[in-house]
Amino acid sequence: MSRLNRRQFTSVAASAVAVAATSRVSVAQTPGPNEQLGVCVVGANGRGGEHIRGFNKDPRTTIRAIVDVDPAVGKRRADQIKELQGKAPEVYVDVRDALASGDFDILSCATPNHWHALMGVWAMQAGKDVYIEKPISHNIHEGRALVAAADKYGRMFQTGTQCRSSGACIDAAKFIADGGVGEVNFARGLCYKRRKSIGALGNYPVPKDVDFELWCGPATYTDPKLTRQQFHYDWHWQRHYGNGDLGNQGPHQTDIARWGLGVDRHPQSIFSYGGRLGYDAERKDPRYVDAGDTANTEVSIYDYGDKCLVFETRGLDVTESAGPVVDAMFGKGGGNKIGVIFYGSEGYVAQVSYNHCKVFDKDMNLTQEFRAKTSVGDDHFANFIDACLSRDAATLNANAMTGHLSAGVSHLGNISYYLGESNKASVGEIEKVVSGVKSLDDNSETLAETVKHLESNGVDLDKTPLSLGPVLKFDNETEKFVDNNAANSLLTRNYREGFEVPSAENV
Repeated sequence: MSRLNRRQFTSVAASAVAVAATSRVSVAQTPGPNEQLGVCVVGANGRGGEHIRGFNKDPRTTIRAIVDVDPAVGKRRADQIKELQGKAPEVYVDVRDALASGDFDILSCATPNHWHALMGVWAMQAGKDVYIEKPISHNIHEGRALVAAADKYGRMFQTGTQCRSSGACIDAAKFIADGGVGEVNFARGLCYKRRKSIGALGNYPVPKDVDFELWCGPATYTDPKLTRQQFHYDWHWQRHYGNGDLGNQGPHQTDIARWGLGVDRHPQSIFSYGGRLGYDAERKDPRYVDAGDTANTEVSIYDYGDKCLVFETRGLDVTESAGPVVDAMFGKGGGNKIGVIFYGSEGYVAQVSYNHCKVFDKDMNLTQEFRAKTSVGDDHFANFIDACLSRDAATLNANAMTGHLSAGVSHLGNISYYLGESNKASVGEIEKVVSGVKSLDDNSETLAETVKHLESNGVDLDKTPLSLGPVLKFDNETEKFVDNNAANSLLTRNYREGFEVPSAENV
C-alpha cells in the first residue's frame, strides 16, 4: 500500500476539494431515495465500534472504508460490517490512502487524541465532513485549527459530546436558562470514576504488525518499545498521546457545564492541583511506579469573571468519600459518579447521566426530573447526518467551536497541573493558596473533601504529597497566557515532519 508524503497529500486534498465542490453528494446535493452518504471510520477499536454501530443503523449512511493502524483490528471490523450491510468496506492502515481514494463523504474519527486534529484538518481539506470524538484536539493550537478548517472549507463538523443531543440535557439547559432554579453562576463537573493502575512502568513490545511510527503520527516518535502494558487503551493516561481523565471523561461534563452557565468563551484564569496517587497504596509497595503520567486526582478552578466552573477528577474509590451533596444527588454507595451540578440561588440541577437530569430545591428535595426518550448516541449521529444533507452548519448540536472550547477547559487545567507537577506541597501550603484563588466555590471545603477521599484510599500525603500548580491568566482574544512563556509553550507541541498540524491561518 503506497503512502503519500505531505506534499503529495496536499495536492490530492486540494484536488479533492475542487472536485467535491461540483460533484460530491455531501457538498451540494440531497441524496436520491436509493443513495447513501459514504462513511470512513478511522480508529476502529474501542469507541470506533460505536461509530460503526451508529452509522450502520442510520439508513442514510453506509460504511465504505475502515482505517486502523492495527491491520488485525481493521480486518475484524470489516468482517463485522460485511455481515451487517452485505458488503465489506475497504480497509486501510494509513488515513492518507483512504482520503486519496475519495470514495466517501464523511470521515468519523475515534483514534487516540494525538491524531484527532490532524486527521480532521486533512479530511476537511479533502472535502469531507467530519465527526471527531472528544476531545477534538490534544492542545489549544489544534482546536483552533479545526475551527478554522471547518469555516474555510464549509464542512460540517460534529464533536462527539453526545449529551448535546440528549433530550434530558436540552430540557435541563432550557430550564436553567429560564430561571428554573434562580440565578446560576457556578457549576461543578465530576469525574468520580474508578481507574485502576495501568501497570508498572517498563518496556513492552508493540503489537505485531502495528506500524508504530505511523501510530505516533504527530507525536514524537519513540523507541518502539512501550512503557505501558495495554497498547490500545491506556495511552489515555500518558500525556504524550492522551489528556488524562480531565481530557477523556471531562469534556462531556465541562461541555454541559459551559452550556448551562452560558459561557461560550475560554476562562480568564485557571488553577489546578492534584497528582497521580494511591496505586502504591493499592499494591502496598512504596516503590511501585505506575506507567501513567497524568493525574488521577485533580481539582481545576476556572474563573469566567461572572461565572465559575470547578472540575474534580477522582480516580480512586469513592464509596465512602463522595461527600454528602454528591451522595444525595447521585446516590450513596459504590459506583462511579459522573455528571454536573449547577448551583442556583433557588435550588440545584444535577446531570446524573447522559440521559437523566434532576432538580432539587434548597433543602435537597427532588422536585423535577428530565429524561431522554430516545438514544442519546443515535440522536447525535442523526443530528450530524441531518446537517451533512442540509448543508446547514447552524443545525449542528456540537460544532467545531463548541468542541474547541470544551476541550480547551481540559487543556488549560492540565497546563496548570503540569507546570506545578514538581511543586510538591503540604495540605496546609495548598490551603494558603486556594483560599486566595478567585472562585464561587468554597475552595477550602473542596480541598478538605479531596484530602478525605485520598486518605480513605490509604494515601499518605506526607509521603506522596499533592502537586500545586500556578494560577494562570488567559487572554480569550489571542488564546495565549498572559506573561507566561512556559504555559504558552504547552498550547501546542513540536510536530514531526509530515505530521504538522497547521496554524488556523494556514489550514
